[in-house]
Amino acid sequence: MLFLFDKFTRDQTMRLTTKGRFAVNAMIDLARNGGQGPVALAAISERQDISVAYLEQLFSKLRRRELVRSVRGPGGGYRLLRDPADISVADIVFAVDEPLDVTRCQGNGNCQQSAKGNVECITHNLWASLNERIIDYLESVSLQELAGPKQEAHTAFAVRPVSRAMTCQGK
Repeated sequence: MLFLFDKFTRDQTMRLTTKGRFAVNAMIDLARNGGQGPVALAAISERQDISVAYLEQLFSKLRRRELVRSVRGPGGGYRLLRDPADISVADIVFAVDEPLDVTRCQGNGNCQQSAKGNVECITHNLWASLNERIIDYLESVSLQELAGPKQEAHTAFAVRPVSRAMTCQGK
C-alpha cells in the first residue's frame, strides 16, 4: 500500500497501486467473459483500458501462482484455473506482488531509530492491526462475488463515505 499525500486537501489516504487494481479488474473481466472459452488479453485490454503489455506482465504472475492458465493457438487466451468462488481478492493482489503494508517498517518492528537501535514506533501495533484487517477483508471477498451480475457487484460492495473524523489531517 502506498500513502499518497494530496497537497490540495492535505488528507492522507491509502491506495492500492495500479498493479493490484488492474490485476483485480482483469480477473473480474476474465471471470465474467471466460464461460465460452479462453479470453484473449487484447479483449480484456479493450474492455478495461489496460495495455496488453501490462496485462502480459500481470498474467505471467497470475499464471505462476496458478490462478490462470494460458491456452495457445487460434482462439487462445487465458482461463481461470480455479473456480471463481475459490479465488479471493487477496490471492490476486498477492499474486502480482502487491505489497499490502501500512507500517513504515514492513512489519519488521524496526520503525524508529533510537539510542537503543531500531525499535518499534509507538503506533506500530495500530498499523500492524490495520494490515491484518485489510488482508482479512480482501481474503473474505471472492472473485465470484465481484464477477456476479453488474448490479449485484456494485451494490454489494458499495463504498460508504468516510466521515471527516476518520481522515488524518496533515500539517
